[in-house]
Amino acid sequence: MKLYHFSEEKHIDVFHPRVKANRTDMPPVVWAIDEAHEFTFFVPRNCPRIVYTRHEGITVEDEMCFFGQTSAQIVMTMENRWYSRIMETTLYRYELPPETFELFDKTAGYFISREMVKPVGRSEIGNALERLLSLGIDVRFTPDLYPLKEAILQSSVKDFGIHRFEHAIPRP
Repeated sequence: MKLYHFSEEKHIDVFHPRVKANRTDMPPVVWAIDEAHEFTFFVPRNCPRIVYTRHEGITVEDEMCFFGQTSAQIVMTMENRWYSRIMETTLYRYELPPETFELFDKTAGYFISREMVKPVGRSEIGNALERLLSLGIDVRFTPDLYPLKEAILQSSVKDFGIHRFEHAIPRP
């Protein structure tokens, strides 16, 4: 199993456990993502995004609403204003040794470690948007993520992630 941590910082020698701002009820941990879900981090850290996957149990109406005419199994939607930043940002994927990590969220592919972790490798990811497209992901941009968020939360789609929404354009 391969685990990764993505950053815009090029030189990280050690990951120290820390309390995550939106999970203050948890002890300090180091976060990692598994290889199957790494694509959800092929964008700048604070880029708000909604990612959802086609799965059994979606109603016919929701299938048409969220997947429409696409054959893609995964849709990733971001705000228009992030397009340039996505295109200009170089990301660094740090490979982390899996020994001290435990599964935190199977659906999202999140793992946590309560110990300090030294990366075992680092690779540079440029033009991450092209990489997403090459994976067959339906990448969408919208001026406003709120309608999609509200629709997903009211739908039969259960395999989804709403990432960094605190950085979305505020509602008027």
